[in-house]
Amino acid sequence: MPRILVIDDEKSIRNTLKEVLEYENHEVDLAEDGPSGIELFSNNAYDIVLCDIKMAKMDGIEVLEKILEISPDTPVIMISGHGNIDTAVESIKKGAYDFLEKPLDLNRLLITIRNATDKSRLVTQTKVLKNKVSKMYEIVGQSPAILQVKEMIDRVAPTEARVLITGASGTGKELVAHQIHEKSNRAKGPFVEVNCAAIPSELIESELFGHEKGSFTSAIRQRIGKFEQANGGTLFLDEIGDMSLSAQSKVLRALQENKITRVGSDKDIHVNVRVIAATNKNLLKEIEQNTFREDLYHRLSVILIHVPTLNERLEDIPMLAEHFNTLICNEYGMSKKIITDDAIKELQKIQWRGNVREFRNVLERLIILCKDRITGKDVIAYAHPVSGLKL
Repeated sequence: MPRILVIDDEKSIRNTLKEVLEYENHEVDLAEDGPSGIELFSNNAYDIVLCDIKMAKMDGIEVLEKILEISPDTPVIMISGHGNIDTAVESIKKGAYDFLEKPLDLNRLLITIRNATDKSRLVTQTKVLKNKVSKMYEIVGQSPAILQVKEMIDRVAPTEARVLITGASGTGKELVAHQIHEKSNRAKGPFVEVNCAAIPSELIESELFGHEKGSFTSAIRQRIGKFEQANGGTLFLDEIGDMSLSAQSKVLRALQENKITRVGSDKDIHVNVRVIAATNKNLLKEIEQNTFREDLYHRLSVILIHVPTLNERLEDIPMLAEHFNTLICNEYGMSKKIITDDAIKELQKIQWRGNVREFRNVLERLIILCKDRITGKDVIAYAHPVSGLKL
């Protein structure tokens, strides 16, 4: 049931709103002026606030600013008998959800409250989903090697420096890119990922820069490229070592001039994008073999972050096991499994060729195949796919 705070210095208006809103199954609290309304709001949780603009002790615009300082996501609907365009515009600019004039049209009021309630619900759901996503991209571990990576992220994230992330497949380079974005000043902007290895070389330019309708045979409509999609945010170029030389030259231009050109167009489009790249290849060797541009390498590698293999941080396995135990059991709606000490020891004996990605798959297999406890014998039996068939 949505909870609404009504702040108005006219008793008749307060009581009328309370009667109407309670009839619509809303829970309503009343405040006779700005200071008492702010006090109520500070000590209680409200889904929506209705606030008069012209009040004696404190102006409604000032009340709006105070409320949004406390809770920026709470919809505040401003109401006034002295309404004019300037007042409405000012209140919306200050962050009000909507502006209603007295005498109130009750139908419009109820529709506005319903829409504001939907907005509050969406904001809450978005926060929950964002928290889930953040947990998915959490970097787990306290080993010296991984602590060094975390320290680099904290130092680099607030800057605009380009970052090149290196490391073997499955080590978690994507997690590092996500963490840099989340801790940066661009966190509210988009995070756009491009897997350069998964896109055919003849399509990579269209994918990155977009294309105009009719620019090639299958271009039946205009396409917005990843650089434009990431405008104001972060573009993550994963496996950049697999990018074609022709695409590399266009990426270099985009980094140098902060502008791109769609395939089939001669019009420049300015973009504001922070580029983070990652690769499991040795780009210096690729440069020697003339498969990667040296000038692009130097543009991308302002900051270098190397992600260690799992075999280089075996002391993180207990934390990783607990992390994936929680994550996977929640995904399947299962109770968490007990992972015994001998199971951890057996997991630490394994040579993890696929690194954290392989480790997660093994944990998922153990969680599915074992009952309440995962023991060392279970790890020996199920850690490898061939032995895992022996049920």
